Amino acid sequence: MLLKILGGLYGQALGDAWAMPALLKPQDTWERYGGWITEFLPGPADHPVHYGLAAGQITDDTEQAFSLAKVFIEEGKVTPEGAARAVINWYDMIDGDNTPYVGPSTRRAVAAIKAGQSLDVTGRMGDTNGAAMRVSPIGLIHPGDLEGAVRDAHLSCIPTHNTDVAISGACAVAGAIAVAMVDGTTIDEIIAAGMKAADMGRKFGYTWIGASVSRRIEMAVEITRRDMGDRERLQELYDVIGTTLAIPDSVGSAFGIFVMAEGDPKQCAIYAAQASGDADTVAAMACAIAGAWKGAGAFEQEIIDTLRKVNSDYDFDQVAQGLLTLAQA
Repeated sequence: MLLKILGGLYGQALGDAWAMPALLKPQDTWERYGGWITEFLPGPADHPVHYGLAAGQITDDTEQAFSLAKVFIEEGKVTPEGAARAVINWYDMIDGDNTPYVGPSTRRAVAAIKAGQSLDVTGRMGDTNGAAMRVSPIGLIHPGDLEGAVRDAHLSCIPTHNTDVAISGACAVAGAIAVAMVDGTTIDEIIAAGMKAADMGRKFGYTWIGASVSRRIEMAVEITRRDMGDRERLQELYDVIGTTLAIPDSVGSAFGIFVMAEGDPKQCAIYAAQASGDADTVAAMACAIAGAWKGAGAFEQEIIDTLRKVNSDYDFDQVAQGLLTLAQA
């Protein structure tokens, strides 16, 4: 179980850091790097968000996931209040007011929380993918427990992303990871769990505009299983599903890429980077699912060493052990 949890954390960080330098359109990414991104690269100077980041450096996706994990470990449970503290801790740590990669829903919610507004309303307009990109620790503490993953994913969304569509996306990722933790689970079972969790999560939160997350997952999986070349499938994914900040887009594409890569964490990262757009978030979600499914043994030592060295402020072993304690409890 510890190796599964560690695999989920490695996957989250791998996808985030690997796809971080991708540009906004697949053709631009391909031309910039002369083909697939096959190693950790720094954020390009002209990137609208990730300029100045080092090769192998994580972004807000994994930073927030670790911040949530630490608070939940300290408190022994998942609560909206704990999620709010974790997000504020992270925001202040990175000087969020002057950091370009803070998402719009999170930035708006942080301002409301700091202004003293009730957590019941601070996330009522949060409809982007911030809650789904950071939710992996919740899936990791609920191995085989889809209902528990959905329940706690919902609670984690309340401070910043308290809309039905955002909660649906976060529940899809958490639910898929929870089921992926079980030995012998198949890719199709993981996809089915994500779709079921998405529909369960859609019952919570403020009503908001947004396509069905479960239907987008279904469509994305169909696209990535077509008899086409890899680049053609990824372009179709970009054109039809999207890799935008909208949660049905990015979550749907993450599941499609997980299927296309046959659950291999590194291949998920390569495909997500080429899919471009909000590639680091799509990759973080896809690779977290893949890492939880495959376990830490699926990662090349060079990848692990780079993630640990470049992101030395983040203790993967300590967080994994803390999450294991929560899972056992």
